[in-house]
Amino acid sequence: MERSIFGNISPLDHRYSLSEKGVFDALVPYLSEEASILMCVKAEAALVLAHLKDRGKLTAEIRAVLERAAGSVRPEEVYAEEEKTRHNIRALVNVLKTKVPLEIAPLVHLGATSVDILDTSFACRIKRAALEVVLPLLTKMENQLCAIAEREAETPQVGRTHGQHAVPITVGFAFAEYVARAGKSIARIRELAADLRGKLAGAVGAYNATGMLTRDPEQLELYFLDEMGLLPSEHSTQLVEPEHILRLLLEFNVCFGIIANLADDIRNLQRSEIGEAREGFSSTQVGSSTMPQKRNPWNSEHVKSLWKAFMPHVTTFFMDQISEHQRDLTNSASQRFVAEYITGFCMAAERMCAVLSSLSFDRENLLRNLGVNAPGTAGGSGGGIPGGILAEPAYILLAESGVSDAHEEIRKITLACERERVSFAAALIREKALFAKIAAQMLKLGIARTEAEAAAFFEHPEKYNGLAAKKARELARKYGNGELQNSGKFAKCI
Repeated sequence: MERSIFGNISPLDHRYSLSEKGVFDALVPYLSEEASILMCVKAEAALVLAHLKDRGKLTAEIRAVLERAAGSVRPEEVYAEEEKTRHNIRALVNVLKTKVPLEIAPLVHLGATSVDILDTSFACRIKRAALEVVLPLLTKMENQLCAIAEREAETPQVGRTHGQHAVPITVGFAFAEYVARAGKSIARIRELAADLRGKLAGAVGAYNATGMLTRDPEQLELYFLDEMGLLPSEHSTQLVEPEHILRLLLEFNVCFGIIANLADDIRNLQRSEIGEAREGFSSTQVGSSTMPQKRNPWNSEHVKSLWKAFMPHVTTFFMDQISEHQRDLTNSASQRFVAEYITGFCMAAERMCAVLSSLSFDRENLLRNLGVNAPGTAGGSGGGIPGGILAEPAYILLAESGVSDAHEEIRKITLACERERVSFAAALIREKALFAKIAAQMLKLGIARTEAEAAAFFEHPEKYNGLAAKKARELARKYGNGELQNSGKFAKCI
């Protein structure tokens, strides 16, 4: 009797397979148990093809016959045979031998050890999942980030450090941080996925068995791996060098952390007291079971929660790096959970795509937090001082004019603002001697043409944003110009 989806134990197989169905379905051909068995079957078929090619006996007809035979193997048959053999690869070999013509049946698994098949098929599945599912998904997210950075390049926003208002930036600049961080990680993932390795080097990696079958065991290995779309491991024991897979998984985790950091930032911008951003919220969606008015940033929180659940798997990835005396079985169980990790990573990325696609910004709150209540006036910002975030440019300009204790002079003005509850602009301008030096420096640099314009500058914090808009556009164009696009047609695995 077929198990109900709600009878599954892993939330990936019920809750998330429903909410992120497209991603789940896309990963099944590479990460499911069925995919694991069928890729091993294809590896065994690739080995037979390599033997035939090495002997000059491979024809298109034989290839077609062998591929049909491999395609007829069902996971259920392999599992049933394993009940007898208590060995997964020997069970698979026994089933495949019943499917192929008698004259080539002796070539099935000939010269291979189990891990030649297991490590090679595992690398092939991970490579295909990375190139055909993970990277297109991350590229979709990156393009959304680029679009926000470009669109909001000049939208004023207060910068924050230590949870406190700092100096002005723009919304586009804030998102450009993630454009750059994710963009570099995506490029690294593509590079590492393309470099995954396989092997046909036998029980200890020294080509003992295949050396009995051919004059050039390394050429036979190349024939085999060419069928699987992989390069050979430079040195194998019974195992492929584990660092190829490890480095890819670690870069997945780097990117996962970037996405979780982005989710945290977006969630914080949705706090009631900040209110600068808002996730999409459908007309039928409920934020609280008891407070009807609530609109919780639950998608961003889900992304962070998935990261918390899967990030610790990295410890196991490192532990799987170690195997004693050519090979032990201490990674046989732990490696199976790599599929869950990649699935969790993709679920988080897909959820982030949903957040970004519906994300909106509250211009009024952005200006309020920046310290702009209405044109020509400075509002509350800068540690509670109206317009106080412009203390930095005042200090810089005063110091540049030759005042050695400029920082202290401006600090005293901010203290006066707090005591007297006046804006920073008003307190600064009334210090006529100091402000004259600042205004003169602004005229010299071309920041203002008159002293009146210099005074107006300190009433408009949104104008002090450095190269924020320029950097936002540059990074959006760099990472959104098509270089990160991929069609998903990278792997050569049969």
